[in-house]
Amino acid sequence: MSYYFAIVGTKDNPIYEIEFGSSGTRSAGLDQNTKKDEHRHLNQFIIHSALDIVEELQWTTNTMYLKTVDKFNEWHVSAFISAGNIKFLLLHETKNEDSIRNFFNECYETYIKILMNPFYEVNSPINSIAFDTKVRSASRKYL
Repeated sequence: MSYYFAIVGTKDNPIYEIEFGSSGTRSAGLDQNTKKDEHRHLNQFIIHSALDIVEELQWTTNTMYLKTVDKFNEWHVSAFISAGNIKFLLLHETKNEDSIRNFFNECYETYIKILMNPFYEVNSPINSIAFDTKVRSASRKYL
């Protein structure tokens, strides 16, 4: 089971992305790395194509968690929109709405802590090791 998580800024620019799960932890050989790189580009494409649907849905509901907004083959895209119009998108294979909601909430709390840093500018990439560690921890906890 693998997951691809991306945070997209207000200008549709990627702020943070990570791939995790059982298939993302192993990498052996050149062929495996090439296949993983192609798979990563496909994940980015699926997430990017779901942005239009997310932007349409955000105006029809007043909730931050939009659940599953799109489907591509066996992959589902779930979305969460912050109050500042930052989009949290998760590409996953199985539907477990409660766990995904909890994962999004924990990642959102961690993102708010990043926003409170006076040296961080909105829409700039997140390069914090602490943020990455907390996202990985939340993924192990909920996904």
